[in-house]
Amino acid sequence: MRLIFLGPPGAGKGTQAKVVCERKSLAHVATGDILRGEVKAASELGLKAKEFMDAGGLVPDELIIEMVGKRLAADDCKGGFAFDGFPRTAAQAEALDKLLAGRGEKLDAVVYIDTDAGVIVERLGGRRSCVACGATYHVKYNPPVEGEACPAADGKPHEIVQRDDDTPDVIRKRLDTYQAQTAALIDRYDGQGVLRRVDGNGDIESIKAAIADIVDSLA
Repeated sequence: MRLIFLGPPGAGKGTQAKVVCERKSLAHVATGDILRGEVKAASELGLKAKEFMDAGGLVPDELIIEMVGKRLAADDCKGGFAFDGFPRTAAQAEALDKLLAGRGEKLDAVVYIDTDAGVIVERLGGRRSCVACGATYHVKYNPPVEGEACPAADGKPHEIVQRDDDTPDVIRKRLDTYQAQTAALIDRYDGQGVLRRVDGNGDIESIKAAIADIVDSLA
């Protein structure tokens, strides 16, 4: 089974992709993880990518696609895989189509977690994290316990902060970028007949159940 998870920042792509990968024994393919792995390993691809990253630029599509191709050649991808947040642009989607065609493969489904902007702002805007241990909380859904000890701070209470990219203004800019770059993929995959829409405005369990129904129907 070969899947893509699409949706705006905060839609829960990573969470839901991991659930499906565990249920169906699929490889979880996230380009952020691939990129960090290549850079950490100081591979030829990683060193090239690091040059762009150190200069504050974006890693070119051709490098990303080459890394993706290398990742798909790994043994754990032989039984299927799920992309998490990739492709992000029409150019990446076209390159992925060619890559899969060269492998004699095609996508089974693109799961689009359709989530309203207001819901995204509430989710990400309420997110908080501990500066010491990285534990994540939400002011509404999972508030931190006052005075709770942090395991990485010698028993002192968690120091809870809001990330700079979780402020409402930054979130809306991220959503604008998503609309400009990634939203066009929805029409692309809908035209290919592989798009499956999921209402991403509900709770995690209802979204998980809807996605499970879609994935199980593909088997």
